[in-house]
Amino acid sequence: MIPGANLVAFFVAAVALIVIPGPGVLFVIGRALTHGRRAAMFSVLGHSAGVLVVLLFVAAGLGVVIAASAVALTVVKLAGAVYLIHLGIQAIRQRRSLREAWEASADPGEGGRMLRQAFLVGVSNPKAIIFFSAVLPQFVAPEGGPVPLQLLIFGLIFIGIALVSDSSWALMAGLAREWFARSPKRLEAVGGAGGVMIIGLGASVAVSGSTGH
Repeated sequence: MIPGANLVAFFVAAVALIVIPGPGVLFVIGRALTHGRRAAMFSVLGHSAGVLVVLLFVAAGLGVVIAASAVALTVVKLAGAVYLIHLGIQAIRQRRSLREAWEASADPGEGGRMLRQAFLVGVSNPKAIIFFSAVLPQFVAPEGGPVPLQLLIFGLIFIGIALVSDSSWALMAGLAREWFARSPKRLEAVGGAGGVMIIGLGASVAVSGSTGH
């Protein structure tokens, strides 16, 4: 069984990392400003699912290999950055039709698309790979049981905290968007801002690969 002190120490470290806006938070805010709260919540779920896949690979020992390989890490980082920039450009190009997108947000198919896109962002998040493969092992206790299981438990705690945090950001950003939606010009402006935010996020990930959650 994992010592309580290790769990508490990890919880504090995870909260400190998660509250710093990074790929997960900024992507969700951009989605909320561009497409609304419902799309942002789907993005939260999709991103968390992608991060969960990363966690499973790390728990199986593959994350250590990726973190140790500069080439592999660079490929994952750049792939995620390019995809984010693509989504941001898409949001800017579609900003004039945000009212239609707002109405279409109730379409289950739209939610599925948001889930898939956010999943790809989560599974290609280089910070998740680095964090899970480099930080989680620091809290593992030899007497706490199988190491892969301990890594999985720590990772699930991290994802749980992130779900709460990202959902809060999504709801707050969604409320701000509703005020902008009362005016077509405001909505167009906030849609463009959301796109620029996602593009900036992609660029920062490409350059540093060291932003927060």
